[in-house]
Amino acid sequence: MSVLLLMSCQSKNQLAINQAQVKVARVVSGQSLEVLGMAEQPTLISQVRLVGVDAPDLRQRPWGEAAKKQLEDLIGGLEKPVTLEFDVEAKDKIGRTLAYVWKDQVLLNEELVKQGNVLFMGRSPNHKYDERLERAQQWARLMGQGIWNRDKPMRQTPAEFRRMNR
Repeated sequence: MSVLLLMSCQSKNQLAINQAQVKVARVVSGQSLEVLGMAEQPTLISQVRLVGVDAPDLRQRPWGEAAKKQLEDLIGGLEKPVTLEFDVEAKDKIGRTLAYVWKDQVLLNEELVKQGNVLFMGRSPNHKYDERLERAQQWARLMGQGIWNRDKPMRQTPAEFRRMNR
């Protein structure tokens, strides 16, 4: 019986390591947030980069602003709590936290892709939700959502735009 209890505790601890509940201080772009509550100091702001998505640059009008606005709308305002879920690699090369962002049991990374406001971009070694994100992108393309709009499609990927506009 105590072995079962110990296993139960390990499972809960593993969940706690894999997730963090934070408050959003600011939406920076369609793929980046600033959050409060990640570190031991609850007022310290941390940078978070959404895993598996590549949002248009804010200068890529109107797509960059549309992606940022949709993320703001999905979060529902500043100081709202969201849950960050971590995959294999927790930080990118410039020190931002890499996370899947959940709000009211909705995976915001997936919702941004499904509405056609960001591209799915698998990044090794974080592949936990790649299939969901890929299916969301196929849906957005099929439905002509956002950047996939047949009348006014986005002509350059965010990476191409950034390379050409450094």
